[in-house]
Amino acid sequence: MSALVPVACGAVALALLSALAVLRRRFVAVTVSGRSMEPTLRHGDRVLVRRAGIAAVRAGELAVMAAPAGMGRDWMVKRVVAVPGDPVPHDEIPALARTRDRLVPDGRLVVVGDNLPLSLDSRGFGYVHARQLLGVVVRHLPRSPSRQPAGR
Repeated sequence: MSALVPVACGAVALALLSALAVLRRRFVAVTVSGRSMEPTLRHGDRVLVRRAGIAAVRAGELAVMAAPAGMGRDWMVKRVVAVPGDPVPHDEIPALARTRDRLVPDGRLVVVGDNLPLSLDSRGFGYVHARQLLGVVVRHLPRSPSRQPAGR
């Protein structure tokens, strides 16, 4: 019986490591940089992102996507305002005002920041391509003590 204990412990450890690896591929923590999503998210906030394809994204959700080249960061968090098949918001999104698309094409999203004056988003660069999408925000994570703003 005692010979089975190390084997059982090893099997449990292997199962935990496997589960952790699966979760790591499915979820990722992202730290917010900048003020474009205020007041919803503030600089230094952390969010948990579920890796997802474009078919899993819904209008109104927060999504994380690769930033356009030259932005000085890898990822950006924005609110999805239109998904494939939705009407193109020509009047609200200047970069899409001249497109003849009536509906958002397959494989594309329209996104904006909650803090419009400070947000670089679809208003400036147009559609976000499916290949840029990391996933959708599923939870706002607590700040680590070292990231707490002064006076809080």
